Amino acid sequence: MSTLLAISRRELNAYFSTPLAYVFIVIFLALAGATTFYFGGFFQRGQADLAAFFSFHPWLYVFLIPAVGMRLWAEERKSGTIELLMTLPVSTTEAVLGKFVAAWFFTGIALLMTFPIWITVNYLGSPDNGVIFAGYVGSFLMAGAFLAIGSFVSALTRNQVIAFVISAAACFLFMMSGLEPVQSAFRGWASAFVVDLVASLSFLTHFDAITKGVFDLRDFIYLSSVIGVFLFANVVVVDLKKGS
Repeated sequence: MSTLLAISRRELNAYFSTPLAYVFIVIFLALAGATTFYFGGFFQRGQADLAAFFSFHPWLYVFLIPAVGMRLWAEERKSGTIELLMTLPVSTTEAVLGKFVAAWFFTGIALLMTFPIWITVNYLGSPDNGVIFAGYVGSFLMAGAFLAIGSFVSALTRNQVIAFVISAAACFLFMMSGLEPVQSAFRGWASAFVVDLVASLSFLTHFDAITKGVFDLRDFIYLSSVIGVFLFANVVVVDLKKGS
């Protein structure tokens, strides 16, 4: 545990030692505010809730989270510091988890800094803060799932731009799998089981349920499973690269 925390601290310091952290936070907060109050029609709707705020999170994350995850391993491989990291008394699992925890904690900081929007909603009305809390939990878990995908892709290449593009595309496909046009395309040739399976892989389906305040264990298991599967794949890839 101490090793994992040391790696996480190292990675977190690396974020804030470059403009990346501050640029990401500013862009995220600006887009979160704009999508909530302008594109989401917050004042026109006349409802004291954060439905519009959370509805845009998947679309913000599909571009912003891969920007955070692209550097996790691609930069290490490009600079050659991955060899130094692997020579230390650190297991591959600890290295992968340490980097992931730091990046996830960083995105959590950005998410927590949206608290003025929550305060504004409570000032203007009496929202269901339980539903809002569920939305924040769901958003944090979804960010972790996106980040796990980004970390895995980052381990496959030493080019951060390629890692960003592939990660964003993969996250986008996971999101779109639950939409009707995609399901209609599968209904033409696939069985009902395959169609339902593809729909169940959508981040939107599970995230929307959580933001409505519905604490279905299946939604949390799905998001946690995506994190676990891609982190395991991340460990396997790093071990293979280390062996080669």
